[in-house]
Amino acid sequence: MTTKTAAVQSIPEGEHDLRGLWSEAVAQAPVGSEVRVAGWVHSRRDHGGVYFFDLRDRSGLVQVVARPEAAAAFAAAAKLGAEQPVSVIGTVAPRPPESVNPKLPTGKIEIHASVIEVLNECKTLPFGVDEHLSATEEVRLKYRFLDLRRPRMQKNLMLRHRAAVAARRYLDAQGFVEVETPILTKSTPEGARDFLVPSRLNPGTFYALPQSPQIFKQILMASGMERYFQFARAFRDEDLRADRQPEHTQIDMEMSFVRERDVHSLVEGLMKEVFRETLGLELETPFMSLDYEEAQTRYGSDKPDLRFGLEIADVSALFKASAFKVFSGAVAAGGVVRCLPADGPKALSRADIDKLTDLVKSLGAKGLAWMRWKGGTLESPMSKFLSAEEVESLKKRFPLGADGVLFFAAGPAPEAAKYLGALRKELIAKLELKPSKPWAFLWVKHFPLLEKDEETGRWTFTHNPFTAPLESEVHKLDSDPGNIRSHQYDLVLNGVELASGSIRNHRAEMQEKILGLMGYSKEEGRERFGLLLNALEYGAPPHGGIA
Repeated sequence: MTTKTAAVQSIPEGEHDLRGLWSEAVAQAPVGSEVRVAGWVHSRRDHGGVYFFDLRDRSGLVQVVARPEAAAAFAAAAKLGAEQPVSVIGTVAPRPPESVNPKLPTGKIEIHASVIEVLNECKTLPFGVDEHLSATEEVRLKYRFLDLRRPRMQKNLMLRHRAAVAARRYLDAQGFVEVETPILTKSTPEGARDFLVPSRLNPGTFYALPQSPQIFKQILMASGMERYFQFARAFRDEDLRADRQPEHTQIDMEMSFVRERDVHSLVEGLMKEVFRETLGLELETPFMSLDYEEAQTRYGSDKPDLRFGLEIADVSALFKASAFKVFSGAVAAGGVVRCLPADGPKALSRADIDKLTDLVKSLGAKGLAWMRWKGGTLESPMSKFLSAEEVESLKKRFPLGADGVLFFAAGPAPEAAKYLGALRKELIAKLELKPSKPWAFLWVKHFPLLEKDEETGRWTFTHNPFTAPLESEVHKLDSDPGNIRSHQYDLVLNGVELASGSIRNHRAEMQEKILGLMGYSKEEGRERFGLLLNALEYGAPPHGGIA
């Protein structure tokens, strides 16, 4: 079977091959030429003794007409059922003006069938293969082969294919070498549970499926490859969520002799190429960049959606000496008071505010402080605790519409960020805010290097244990390990983390120091990470990457 769109052509005498991927070619075929096309019966109609049916393959639809004068084709068309694969020989003819379909590439022509051959039968369908799908997800997955015949699903796979081709072409042009790394490997901490595979030759021992090719790609840098990539399969034994699956494919990259901005610039070029090739869009670069702390302070999130406003403001100075002890007490204890102005097309009802209060309580907050002006009158559970000067200062700093609301969080900075960040995300939907632009890329960088594990009380990595600390903060490793910023960076698009990476520890002594802070003895570190540590000791260059 040929797979070229140019396959649609005049049919030589006696030729019986099948013709696929014909949409573009059949649209350009001269009127009156004889063609052969093959595909699935998408729908069939009986119009007063003339049969019409739409023939579908991956490239599109074409209308086929079977008339009584072509007796064999007419008889075959009368028996056609949905999703039967058929081959059609016929003559290209113009459609009547009233039936032209401008939405289809083949919408100006139809094929008058002379031969219709049914290539296989099809059982009664559990659901229609069209865009008006009513089947449950369970049924769709049971009959996944039918679900994937739907044009929308095929477009998704084709979009993914074009993105992969564009990415591979771009990385090749940038001097990257594609290398496949092992799938059966040793377990290393990557932030999730491993899938384990028992070893037949060594009973009682197990391989781990890789959560990422992290160690292997760093070893490739020590091997002198300098620029590596692969479309890597990654496996993580996690609870299912909308953005977490047991396995996924990531575009994995690592580069030698680079700094943060080098990695960012290359990835921005990759995004530009992929968007241009798949969607025909030109992205503006460089992308916006925020330090982790600034992103948390302004948006309460390390992956904020910047298509919307709703920026958090610090009002600690205003309430430092306030009679409202909840606020002044938080500042006195070294915490903060932050405010989220909420204003949009849709007004918040008191029931909405109660639901938002329940939301932050579910995250550990004691309650939700808020205020608004109704008809010029202050409405707020805390109004009797605020001075006239404090109220007036808030009105001037946050000029809201008639239905605008100010929400507050007081306490330790990380908690205030968590509560208002969750609130902001919910308010984007509740206020029916419209995005200011279709795409908002953001680099979030300099994440904390370490954080306390709530279960063990020990230090653990924020993203992965191989990230390098900022040079200016290395001195804190012995005195203040919980307050060290790192060369970790994430790429965020419309509030979704697209990519994550870092500049790595390329010296073994630094890597061992960080593993020691995480509770690994030197012997344990060598047992778990000896493959990498050995490579770092033999002239490994500075390197970094992303996936």
